[in-house]
Amino acid sequence: MTPRCNFHTHTNFCDGKHSAEQMLASAIELGCTALGFSGHSYIDEKNTEWTMSRDGQNDYIREINRLKSAYADKIEVLLGIEQDYFSSAPEYAFDYVIGSVHAVIKDGVRIDVDLAPKTLLDFADKLYGGNMLALIEDYYSLVSDVVNKTNCDIIGHVDLITKFNEKYPFIDVTSRAYRNVSLEAVDALIEKDKIFEINTGAISRGWRKKPYPDDFILKRLAEKNANIMINSDCHSTDSILCFFDEAVEYAKVCGVRELCVYENKKIKKILI
Repeated sequence: MTPRCNFHTHTNFCDGKHSAEQMLASAIELGCTALGFSGHSYIDEKNTEWTMSRDGQNDYIREINRLKSAYADKIEVLLGIEQDYFSSAPEYAFDYVIGSVHAVIKDGVRIDVDLAPKTLLDFADKLYGGNMLALIEDYYSLVSDVVNKTNCDIIGHVDLITKFNEKYPFIDVTSRAYRNVSLEAVDALIEKDKIFEINTGAISRGWRKKPYPDDFILKRLAEKNANIMINSDCHSTDSILCFFDEAVEYAKVCGVRELCVYENKKIKKILI
């Protein structure tokens, strides 16, 4: 069974292309039972155009709450947030929180791992002396702590650092060193009993052919009976259910038998 709902959704309140109401109209047209919004949390830094502003975050909360009431007879709307590791703690009681690591900080410099491959490689050269494994270790150190830091319900794109790796293979994901580092973080998170997402966002943006996480990570999650959810990380109306059927098949091949969805604001598990 392929879920007809998505809980990782961005709008023009942050780096999405369309308004929340436009996203919701498309979700209804697709026959979605629920749509959860998860705007990028405000970060008190410069040069973070992809996040909501402080005032924008308040406007976002008001708008999603309006849409909840306006569309209550058509679709369940949830108010979530994608809480960045380096954001301040949420001051609002969201329906759910996605905890994500988008960057590492080295010598006071923020290195975003998912904005552009050249930027990532340049910082690896300048700040890590070209030692990509050291950067990866710093990234997964933060990932392993993301639940503690964000108090999240859902762990976002756990191996986001591999976003560009299919086209720019600077990480050998088959190496023992990489797998040891990434699985150590994943194992620490499994103990938190939160939800991991199969995230199709990089497919819709042309960077990957398969969802996050890589299959060896998803197989570990399945072996440990971790909670798993499929999300599209959509930034436009045409990607709300991007690659969902294929993601279900990918999950099955990796040993996943159940998926989590929200229903009436509570987690429900469905067989696939």
